[in-house]
Amino acid sequence: MEKIKIICVCGARPNFMKVAPIMEAAARSGRIDTLLVHTGQHYDERMSRVFFDELGIPKPDINLEVGSGSHAVQTAEVMKRFEPVCVEHRPDWVIVVGDVNSTIACALVAVKLGIKVAHVEAGLRSFDRRMPEEINRLLTDAISDLLLVSEQSGLTNLKNEGVADEKVRFVGNVMIDTLMGHREKAGASTILSALGLTPKSYATVTLHRPENVDSHESLTAIFEALETVSKDLTVVIPMHPRTRGNLDSMGLMGWVSGMANLRILEPVGYLDFLRLMTESALVLTDSGGIQEETTILGVACLTLRENTERPSTLTEGTNTLAGCSSKGILDAYRAVRENPPPTGRAPQLWDGKAAVRIVDTLLEVSGRANASGGRVPQG
Repeated sequence: MEKIKIICVCGARPNFMKVAPIMEAAARSGRIDTLLVHTGQHYDERMSRVFFDELGIPKPDINLEVGSGSHAVQTAEVMKRFEPVCVEHRPDWVIVVGDVNSTIACALVAVKLGIKVAHVEAGLRSFDRRMPEEINRLLTDAISDLLLVSEQSGLTNLKNEGVADEKVRFVGNVMIDTLMGHREKAGASTILSALGLTPKSYATVTLHRPENVDSHESLTAIFEALETVSKDLTVVIPMHPRTRGNLDSMGLMGWVSGMANLRILEPVGYLDFLRLMTESALVLTDSGGIQEETTILGVACLTLRENTERPSTLTEGTNTLAGCSSKGILDAYRAVRENPPPTGRAPQLWDGKAAVRIVDTLLEVSGRANASGGRVPQG
């Protein structure tokens, strides 16, 4: 039987966790040839190498080495460099994941060349068009041939937008495949002993969104709240380079680094971070993926945003929207400490099998036999 050929695109660190299980499931099917393209949108040699090694992702077949830049410059550069790849390899499908600039850039290139596009995590909406990610999500969904949905809200949103049912498949959350597949291995991480931490005695923080870290007012408010939290719990922050740079340039690093019970780390690998999250008393974040992961881990999460495109983490998970003000964060913190969210719940199809359903769907719509024979829910 003739194989189908796909290009999987990853552009930024969160994409790695989504691409890894898809690549693995495609290889196991024996019916798909894959080409892995790393756009280099976010690229740190040390951290990328750690992620690829830990997650068992094959070395990218092609690295476009785009690097950083404004949204327009970065998107245009990805398009310029990805087009010759598509022309040369002529895949049946281009698979894009998430909502970074590489997602919309590669989808645009493919669809204009007549190559079918599948969007993993389709239908997620924050309903806040000030977020560049929201624009990327809307546009990618509008031009994709196959919309692979991770949670119920995605089905509702796409239906409300008038998307034809035959383009939509509810496959579940591929990020959870990676988490479940690596949870046991992460348990062997020595990061807690290396940092002198004991389980449930600390809070883990990630902070990187421009609306939080590019404003002196917002950054100050968040760290004022963290200073109060640090009186109860050790606060551990694997610090994003953008956040560190802004703390330095705004003259805030001396104040922050002087907080007695606050630990600033360099970014850590996936397994170490998974271990940190698992044993946290609390996670505070502005990341979308971490809202999902803490839901499955049963760890309370405060999201430092006014909205989320992942509402299932609020209704079926352990997530709380805390906002970005010091008062809002501390109010949410005290509420969660007094009344922890219920654990042991998981949104539908967050079961570690999303990648197999994705591969089955690609084979189905390409007229091939399914990889596992499992039924893929319709939109």
